[in-house]
Amino acid sequence: MPGRVSLAVRVIPRADADRIGGERAGRLVVRVSAAPEAGAANRAVRALLARRLGLRQADVRIEAGETARDKVLSLPGSAAAALAALMK
Repeated sequence: MPGRVSLAVRVIPRADADRIGGERAGRLVVRVSAAPEAGAANRAVRALLARRLGLRQADVRIEAGETARDKVLSLPGSAAAALAALMK
């Protein structure tokens, strides 16, 4: 599948563990243990999603919300099936 897909997420920094699950206001909830300082939480979100979806971290882009908890990420279209499975 060519192109890219968008994913709306709600990031919860300083969590007990890195994990993906749940939904809040129509957004996938991503919890990371990293603090929201100097981009650490953003890097953790990208790394976690890349690992769970079988992507390179560089393939997970933050399109909107760089400094906010609500973000829009851009993923390769080839990740659509893995993303659908993750969201179930």
